Amino acid sequence: MREVALDIETTGLEYKEGHKIIEIACVELLNFIPTGKIYQTFINPERKNSSSAKEKHGISDDFLKDKKLFREIIPDFLKFINNSPLIAHNGSNFDIPFLNHELKQNNHDIIKNPIIDTLILARKKFPGSPANLDALCRRFDIDLSIRKKHGALIDAKLLAKVYLELKGGQQPNLILDSKKEKEEKKEQFFEKKILKDRKFVLSSIEEEKHEEFIKKIKKPIWNEYK
Repeated sequence: MREVALDIETTGLEYKEGHKIIEIACVELLNFIPTGKIYQTFINPERKNSSSAKEKHGISDDFLKDKKLFREIIPDFLKFINNSPLIAHNGSNFDIPFLNHELKQNNHDIIKNPIIDTLILARKKFPGSPANLDALCRRFDIDLSIRKKHGALIDAKLLAKVYLELKGGQQPNLILDSKKEKEEKKEQFFEKKILKDRKFVLSSIEEEKHEEFIKKIKKPIWNEYK
């Protein structure tokens, strides 16, 4: 089963106010295991960042001036996500609406992939507890030292780890297989065969031959103990 953890950075919080996407990052998971395959790109929004957004992600307007426009990155982005389920933190209210808005503006169909919102998963699993990405990383002891600023690729990688923990721990299939192997080893044992006593009885002829043979032995050692 293929899934894609996704995150975006934007010039501001509301696409309805004209804000744009400036970075997209995706991390591929296969059977709940990161494959190492990623998609990441910066985008020229053709407008300035809001001061609050710039403070959050630290991406300058000058840095984005020579990057591709959103319409130019659409083919590669859609090819990477394909029809796989998309994992996004608050994706239902932020990431996916932003992406769909820009796709529609560029005469493309909206994203119809299944959406797995880790914010919803976290609130169901830990009702009443903080459910932002930082809080979940701390809860699951995921290293946050690389997150000096928000960045789509960093956040997508952290999100993939959080998602796996919410699903029961990283590489659940491998863990289950390991437990199964241990149980099978415990059940293995060797049956000890109990042999019946066997009695060997000499015939009268064998006894006579034995007596004759003993008589031929000179100074047998057992005579010393008589």
